[in-house]
Amino acid sequence: MKKYIAITLLLLTNNSVAIDLDIGEEINEVCAGCHGEYAEGGKDGEYPRLAGLPIKYLEKELRLFKSHERLNHPMVPYTKERELPEEDLLNVSAYINRIKLYSKLPPIIDKDNFNAYERLLLSERLLNIARIDGDYAGGKLIYNNECKSCHGQNGEGKEKKDIPFLAGQYSKYLLKQINAYQSGERVHDEEASSDSIFIGYSSTDLNNLLAYISLLDDK
Repeated sequence: MKKYIAITLLLLTNNSVAIDLDIGEEINEVCAGCHGEYAEGGKDGEYPRLAGLPIKYLEKELRLFKSHERLNHPMVPYTKERELPEEDLLNVSAYINRIKLYSKLPPIIDKDNFNAYERLLLSERLLNIARIDGDYAGGKLIYNNECKSCHGQNGEGKEKKDIPFLAGQYSKYLLKQINAYQSGERVHDEEASSDSIFIGYSSTDLNNLLAYISLLDDK
């Protein structure tokens, strides 16, 4: 009964729009074709992890895909107004935000009542980013200078804002986005007077940064 209530719960956003998680789950079945059943992403980051991203961030990026301000050809067929009206955009963002993934399985506390099937289901939600070799100390220095103030000390992002987590995201995907910021293909901060982040960093610097970030989901 509790599970049923949780799934069908109608939530109210700041705009007093009713959010239906059942509909969000149905829409996510389309997303799952690339991003996985639990929005865990895949293909080593060709498809990024979406699970647990801040609602405001998910909503913002989907709107950017719809307006073609953020270009991604695979997303075009799915983000047309006919396919993803605003109501559906809000529903699927809320649903994906509530999907919980784990970087490691929790310890077994009650061995007498151990349920192997439940443990198996839990393992399907396991995602741990592979460590990258590099200068972790150097990467931490870059992280503290460029990322920490917004994305948090441990790369956790900010749930109440549109700032995504970095810890637990695929390194290959993060590098692709950094390159897009460097080239001007993607805007890093719409509110900044200038968007020059990562300019001047070498490929070695970026590898060290990503190497450090790859450690953060182990905490």
